[in-house]
Amino acid sequence: MTSPDLLPSLRHLVRGLTATFWGLPSTLLVCVLMAVAEFPRALGCAPPLITTGLLLLGAFELARFQPQERAWQTATERAQLLALVNFGLSPFVYFWSRVPTEAYYFQAVLALAVTGLLFLLQLNHVLQRLVALLPDETLREDTRFFTRLNLTLMLLGVVLVGGWHLLARLNYLPQPVLEALDLGSVARIRFALVVVLVLLPVSVTMSLVWKARDVVLGSVFGARV
Repeated sequence: MTSPDLLPSLRHLVRGLTATFWGLPSTLLVCVLMAVAEFPRALGCAPPLITTGLLLLGAFELARFQPQERAWQTATERAQLLALVNFGLSPFVYFWSRVPTEAYYFQAVLALAVTGLLFLLQLNHVLQRLVALLPDETLREDTRFFTRLNLTLMLLGVVLVGGWHLLARLNYLPQPVLEALDLGSVARIRFALVVVLVLLPVSVTMSLVWKARDVVLGSVFGARV
């Protein structure tokens, strides 16, 4: 990329990283609040559309950096697709909060949870591709370690949720076995662990996004000194 094209490209990269940084926690917070609280529902579908739209904007802005890098563009295109699916499914969080007994809405929210998890995984892959293009070996090593940690935590979360649903369906076991399992305690433990196993990858990903943003800004302003 020629020098005149470099600064506009970096500008889009910084915008994309900033939008992604703020979009991750706001999307998680809004979707949880929509499910458990009444006050966000007064705004209708707008809150989840705005927050997932912020992530969609971030994905498109990231793709405008280094358009000639095929591996980078492939990673960002997948992130764009998942962000677009999340944006399309996000209104169902509001619909389900209003009619929680509707199976179709619940399935759409479940699909959103799955695609949201896939987006987070893909975003970690995007970060790996990004730091390979940046001149910071420390950030590269940190990103490699923490993206692997994120993958492990998210896989544990999936296994935990799947195991809990399997236990919840074991209604035909003898009563002594059900009492020994104590599904109520399992549910409480499951909730606590899922919160930890979701919040940690989101927090770590946010930290990596912000570090990458700082490296980009530092390289730009450092080059001007």
